Amino acid sequence: MGEPRTVLRTTTTGAVSAALLAGTALGLAPAATATAADPPGIRFVDIAGDGGTVLKANVVTPAGAEDGRRFPVIVLPTSWSMPQIEYLAQARKLADAGYVVVSYNSRGFWQSGGYIEVAGPPDVADASKVIDWALAHTPADPQRVGMAGVSYGAGISLLAAAHDKRIKAVVAMSGWADLIDSIYSGRTQHLQAAAMLGGTGLLTGRPSPELQQTLADFLASNLDKEQEMIAWGAKRSPAFKLEQINANGAAVMLGNAWGDTIFPPNQYASFYEKLTGPKRLELRPGDHATAEATGLLGLPNDTWTNAHRWFDHHLKGVDNGIDREQPVQLKSRSTGGYEGYPDWKSVGATERKIALAGSQQVYANVDSGANGGIIMLSNALDQFLKLPPMASIPLLPRSFAAVWQSERYDTAQRVRGTAKLHTTVTATKPSGTLVAYLYDVGPLGVGKLVSTAPYTFHDKTPGEPFTVDLELFSTAYDVPAGHRLALVVDTVDPLYIEHNPTGARLTFSSPPADPSYVSVPLREE
Repeated sequence: MGEPRTVLRTTTTGAVSAALLAGTALGLAPAATATAADPPGIRFVDIAGDGGTVLKANVVTPAGAEDGRRFPVIVLPTSWSMPQIEYLAQARKLADAGYVVVSYNSRGFWQSGGYIEVAGPPDVADASKVIDWALAHTPADPQRVGMAGVSYGAGISLLAAAHDKRIKAVVAMSGWADLIDSIYSGRTQHLQAAAMLGGTGLLTGRPSPELQQTLADFLASNLDKEQEMIAWGAKRSPAFKLEQINANGAAVMLGNAWGDTIFPPNQYASFYEKLTGPKRLELRPGDHATAEATGLLGLPNDTWTNAHRWFDHHLKGVDNGIDREQPVQLKSRSTGGYEGYPDWKSVGATERKIALAGSQQVYANVDSGANGGIIMLSNALDQFLKLPPMASIPLLPRSFAAVWQSERYDTAQRVRGTAKLHTTVTATKPSGTLVAYLYDVGPLGVGKLVSTAPYTFHDKTPGEPFTVDLELFSTAYDVPAGHRLALVVDTVDPLYIEHNPTGARLTFSSPPADPSYVSVPLREE
């Protein structure tokens, strides 16, 4: 299988540190017992989760909760490694709008008991236990139950909707539908993502023995355990609980960022298309959880505003028009404007194919300079400053990077959706990794990253051609008039573990009977 290169680069260490600093900025979780010093309307409580595991929680109730009225209730599981006060600003806003809000620290983190189960069965059971507690100890209405969360809380909320029919509405922000397709897309380990999750989990919680072994096998590229790891991920993936979610009928709103380096948007879009109940998909510029971050601080935030509207409509029956809007809402990385579509397949209504003619050979094991950036940093720069990862396309060493370019476009090309690479590869070794990048190239040859994705193969016959079909990560990006698109393929990217044996070479060709191309989806004008 070749020796994977698993050295944790300084970028990964920096990403872990940044995540922990973000958690610290929100403050450590307070002792979860009610005291005279509790803020008005807020109680810190202990809730018995699955198996009696203590979950540290806080409860915010609306004014008038003492007069016997019942209110809709929102349950908020915390994000990975975040303290239980993560949602306090939003909980107060929801309470002011007439909701009972119960937020709890997911098991295994901070002061909650148990081990980190990565949204396993105990976490799903915990969600139902928290709902039970809310119905017994607050003026919560059992007919109007909602769940929401960011990242880890999003995944738990979706999984809970598959198992608990009481949940009528869900808002899942920066979460996952398919855990394996998120951090093992293209059969390639997403190194920085896995390292950040593993590192922050170890520093803020207690990883279960199963998680520790799974993560060790994953980072070590233990192919003997690959099917076990895939089954482990499937058990924790809402995409594999789709039938139950649809049967239970919860109204589901999904939100994610185009540049999410932990849970890329493709898997959310695919999941959205298969939901049959009331649904909404929102995609915006940014990286993991950056689209929702200002809302956690109580600042104006589009994602949280629409989350409130979603709950108001589906739990309160408010006629606020959200059900009449186009259900797929995209915010362009280039213009910052919103676009509405009736469904995901309408996003890239037309396509333009760029032929990948000729034959190009690259030597593996060397980073050409084309990269997807640094987790949590690069796509945040794109979100706030419109500075995505960049590379000088003319200066990329052709010994280590295959490059194809389109003609210059006379008009702007509004890329929307999922670009797809189709090519033929011949390898000198049985295993290998390639990474594809789509760049917007200006007149000076500077390429701005439009999209990327990795691909790994094993057990191929050296010297025998094979076909590669690879979906790049979905995006919304405008290529200006006078620019061109370039496809670059190399073999090393700090975001991923690569599997190229020493001395390996990859040849990309375009057989007449099966031409190579990259298909670019464009917005219909």
